[in-house]
Amino acid sequence: MRDLATHLAVKRAISPAAAITDNTPLVSAIVDRSGYDKFMFAILTGQLADTDATFTVQVDHGNDPALADAAPVPDTQLTGTEAAAGFNFSADDQTRKIGYVGPKRYLRLTITPAGNTGSAFIAAIAILSASRYE
Repeated sequence: MRDLATHLAVKRAISPAAAITDNTPLVSAIVDRSGYDKFMFAILTGQLADTDATFTVQVDHGNDPALADAAPVPDTQLTGTEAAAGFNFSADDQTRKIGYVGPKRYLRLTITPAGNTGSAFIAAIAILSASRYE
């Protein structure tokens, strides 16, 4: 098929929710990439009200379904950088992405605010492709 939707799986990572108003990290659902060779997280920002907040991104991986063996993904196993996926207060209504090319089965995204006292709307999805079973 020529359409893109047939070749992708989309999974919830960080659900859209009421604004965060402090520095509590947003931790995604654990995403199982079994059966897919290609993977990325897409991060969506809404209004980011604080005028000096920053948001750092970290991707963890492991082979345990609960990520009891979680470890930060080495830079060589990422497409793009965690720094480029991060953002600050001026990134209203934008998107970021970070890809994964490592060997582990389970992934998790953490977005950590710093200096955030205003409201921040953030969500993320996992996009998988190159199904081994098409």
